[in-house]
Amino acid sequence: MAKENLNWAVLGTGVIANQMAEALQKMGKNLYAVGNRTHQKAVDFAARYGVSKVYDSIDDMFTDDAVDIIYITSPHNTHYGFMKKALEHGKHLFVEKSITLNSRELEEMMALAEEKGLVLAEAMTIWHMPVYKKLWEIVQGGSLGRVQMITMNFGSFKEYNMKNRFFNMKLAGGAMLDIGVYALSIVRSFMEEKPDDIISQWQASPTGSDEMATILLKNGRGQMATVALSMHSKQPKRAMISCEKGYIEIMEYPRADKAMIVDAETGARTPVEAGDTANALYYEMIDMEEAVRSGDASAMKLAYSRDVMEIMTRLRKSWNMKYPGEEW
Repeated sequence: MAKENLNWAVLGTGVIANQMAEALQKMGKNLYAVGNRTHQKAVDFAARYGVSKVYDSIDDMFTDDAVDIIYITSPHNTHYGFMKKALEHGKHLFVEKSITLNSRELEEMMALAEEKGLVLAEAMTIWHMPVYKKLWEIVQGGSLGRVQMITMNFGSFKEYNMKNRFFNMKLAGGAMLDIGVYALSIVRSFMEEKPDDIISQWQASPTGSDEMATILLKNGRGQMATVALSMHSKQPKRAMISCEKGYIEIMEYPRADKAMIVDAETGARTPVEAGDTANALYYEMIDMEEAVRSGDASAMKLAYSRDVMEIMTRLRKSWNMKYPGEEW
């Protein structure tokens, strides 16, 4: 029987780690432990959030019997190594997107988690925001007819600072793993099956990372999607789910709390609102704790995360865009 009070540890002290600590406080508890490559940053973080334990070495997090769930918030390229150690030591894992660099890494970690009887999940806000749970119900209810086409945009203007994570190949920089994962997660969640007919164009940044990409996807049921990503030009974070009898428009979709349904015949606009953008990590962590306690991890949608990772890996292979030391 799972214990009632689950102890969380966080690996990393960046923006997401801070939001995670605040989300735990909304849940009426404090973060149990923190580890970071720079020890002083972990000490400062612990003081800010009333964290009980600071590890002298990150490896101590994996061997601490009091830790139930580890949230990994470090750069993508470090996930695999940390995940392997954590799972081998019996820790449930919540891993910041993108969960791994590629499909090979994810398949290996999924097999290890299954062998150990542990919950492994990607910290993908879209799986947990209440507005998406409501929209999936509406679509599955059939009132809008079948999903026919999905149009996704996500673009940020990042300065050409080649040392930051957005363009640094050593930190697994690029549009696909940083923002494309959100767009493709929306696509997968509204499609009846995974798209397998995929073509794309891309443009490299000066470091060789993917600066821009346009992707066309189609599945065996004839549903289609377009995805446009950019790291050096601004686009709205806009999703449009086009169905037979209307369409759903979602703005700021990574942490959306509202959407608009437009009727194809009358043009009538029906707002859909649920949840609160400010509580994005709270929703994720509530679902993660429930998965650990109940043993039912279906709400974590790891199968969708795997499908998305397969698409991203396939695209990068077609571009021959491989990270230093990566094995795929």
